[in-house]
Amino acid sequence: MTTLALLDASVGETPAERNFRRELAAEVDVAVFKLGEGEFPPSVSSSAWRYDGVVISGSQTSVYDDHDWIHEATEWVRRVHAADVPILGVCWGHQFLAQALGGRVVDMGEYELGYRQISRVGDDPLFAGLPRAFTSFETHSDRVAELPPGAHTLARNDYGVQAFRVGVTYGVQFHPEYDRETAEWVIRGKDLSEDRIESALASITDESVAESESAKRVFDNFRSLVETHQPVRRAH
Repeated sequence: MTTLALLDASVGETPAERNFRRELAAEVDVAVFKLGEGEFPPSVSSSAWRYDGVVISGSQTSVYDDHDWIHEATEWVRRVHAADVPILGVCWGHQFLAQALGGRVVDMGEYELGYRQISRVGDDPLFAGLPRAFTSFETHSDRVAELPPGAHTLARNDYGVQAFRVGVTYGVQFHPEYDRETAEWVIRGKDLSEDRIESALASITDESVAESESAKRVFDNFRSLVETHQPVRRAH
């Protein structure tokens, strides 16, 4: 059975673990590590390493915040990337991977919030079966301003890079794991004006929620990539 390490970067009680387990757990063993509480998988070079791939969640923090666990996670993920193990980062995880591997993340000065349209760039196995333009939920006020060396943009919208790949490390800015309940919970929890909150809530319609289902194929495609990938172990 495929085994994934889920690095839950969210702070406190959140739906993150529930959502990722729902989307990843079919025929997959998922081990969860709460990063903010100092939980990490073993080193990729140790005999205790047993993971075929890694998934990194969103977070209420910024990747450039000065937290010990972010610094420790940076060194850890660099070693995993160097070992050619497939990684998928979502939202904060997308930004974290970009920064950890040499890119740059900046504050946008505003929120992208609600169900939004995203356009694919080129073709990549992670997006197999998705339409050229698709809908998914967005909640972020930081963005990837510069990709890591050797990375390729896989999706964009008017806020910038929405997905990238470098080797078998992937980042997606949007949240394919969100359900309607989570989308409403996140929006209502933002410290924004009432008008801004109502505008974002208005994006949650039966149509937008249904359209966002196609983005969930990212998880099926990542599992397939993990199952067929043969890592080339390199020095780290």
